[in-house]
Amino acid sequence: MIGTALVGFGWWGQHIARRLKDHPEFDLRCVVEPMVSAHGDIAALGLTPVSSYDDAISDQIVKAVILTSPNDLHDIQIAQAVDAGKHVFCEKPLSLSATNARKSVESCRASGLVLGIGHERRFEPAILALRKLLDDGALGTIMHTEMAFSHDKLIGLTVDSWRTSKAFAPAAGMTQMGIHLTDLLIAFYGPVASLHAFTADRSLGWETGDVVTVQLQFKAGMTATLQAILHTPHFIRTHVFGSEMWVEIRNATHPDTPGGKSTMERYRSIEDTETEVFDWTDSVTANLEAFGAAIRGEAEYPYSDFELLHNIKVLNAIMQSAETGEAVHL
Repeated sequence: MIGTALVGFGWWGQHIARRLKDHPEFDLRCVVEPMVSAHGDIAALGLTPVSSYDDAISDQIVKAVILTSPNDLHDIQIAQAVDAGKHVFCEKPLSLSATNARKSVESCRASGLVLGIGHERRFEPAILALRKLLDDGALGTIMHTEMAFSHDKLIGLTVDSWRTSKAFAPAAGMTQMGIHLTDLLIAFYGPVASLHAFTADRSLGWETGDVVTVQLQFKAGMTATLQAILHTPHFIRTHVFGSEMWVEIRNATHPDTPGGKSTMERYRSIEDTETEVFDWTDSVTANLEAFGAAIRGEAEYPYSDFELLHNIKVLNAIMQSAETGEAVHL
């Protein structure tokens, strides 16, 4: 088992804690949470709360840290973990700065440490099936892709939460949901050439906004659009248009919600359509298991340095475009 420290016990930290507390591959040694008021909830899960990150990374049994802390803390916490010789799994975004993301990636590589990232959607069965179709060229020339990831899970946050702030969660839903979509698009199509982003505050009154939409063009030539809305019922959709076929995926539930199914439709003509239904799988845990396998040397972690870094470069471009109202050429 891999001695592990979980850092942060907010919404997503609680989800990770429940997934890993009895996992046979991870020994969850402690949960770092500076808010002492949350320690009782941590202990109720049978886990050990600690207030100090330094205490966690000084534990010699701890070999890896999982960061579910506020976005602005990722850079320094990764650096501290590397200095202590710990592998790092960082919840998205890796960083709010492309420059700092590069420092994190390079320091982990130089130290021989695995750097994982919380982009679990790559492990969804329907997405894996779509990736195979793309790799096989089944869709023909890729023309355009539409992606959406929206929900209302966070509408109960108070306006002083870090998730509502431009400084900590810029460009509305980009660091919450949209960055999962850019991760997939980069994995599918490679580098982005240019983009134009728009944000709005329609109902929540958050400084960062509650709607983001982005138009993208890739260096390979295809285009894409994405949307992430923070105040609407659950909606996750992926639609890829090729010259020979289009494929649409609809997800019935959020990755953290068991039971929902994903439906893939493949359409060549009215006489030639196929529908396939995929059961929900725990993609969050699958990603963490891939991180663990890489630590044990059993497999490469399936995210390239380019993908990790380019996604943050794209995030920075979206932040810039949303602020200036102008397109950004990468």
